[in-house]
Amino acid sequence: MDSLDRWAYEMQARSQGYMRVAGVDEAGRGPLAGPVVAAAVILPDDFDQTGVDDSKKLTPARRDKMFDRISSEAVAIGVGIVEPEEIDRINILRATHLAMRLALEDLNAPCDYALVDGLPVNGLGVPSLAIVKGDGKSVSIGAASIIAKVTRDRIMVEMDRLYPGYGFAGHKGYGSKSHIEAINVLGPCPCHRKSFSPISERIANCLLPGLE
Repeated sequence: MDSLDRWAYEMQARSQGYMRVAGVDEAGRGPLAGPVVAAAVILPDDFDQTGVDDSKKLTPARRDKMFDRISSEAVAIGVGIVEPEEIDRINILRATHLAMRLALEDLNAPCDYALVDGLPVNGLGVPSLAIVKGDGKSVSIGAASIIAKVTRDRIMVEMDRLYPGYGFAGHKGYGSKSHIEAINVLGPCPCHRKSFSPISERIANCLLPGLE
């Protein structure tokens, strides 16, 4: 997709009269631990999109570099964070949608239209367009994916300091072999999602330390 095409959704929204178009994306739907984090980003018309892409396609060093540039050049950035306890209470899909709404509400320059990665999301408070794999098709969504991913990764590095032994700084809460082994030995910590398998099954069967 060429440079013009990656602005196509933003340009289409502006042609319909929307002046502040935000890209919205999330990070952390799948991990066993940590929050789900969403970001909303409004970029200036003259933003250089070079290097902006789906955050999963970028190296950590590249993500950090782009995070700093987006943070310094964006018109507005909002972040929404939903913690594990709330994820367990309302389920991960609703938690993800809540994080997106919180990210839009956190913008210091309110948007009037949102481009959202993935499937349609209700209740965002503004008109929106859902774009499957949007982080690779829209520069605004791509920027949001980087902000969300780096923000969440930094949270998980802090969780590694608070709860040593699980390896959060490395796997970022995803269900790696080493993470599962640590849960089996140490049991879940406060930042684990108790409703997620295999933690939920182990809790139900009293197979975790301290829960017998």
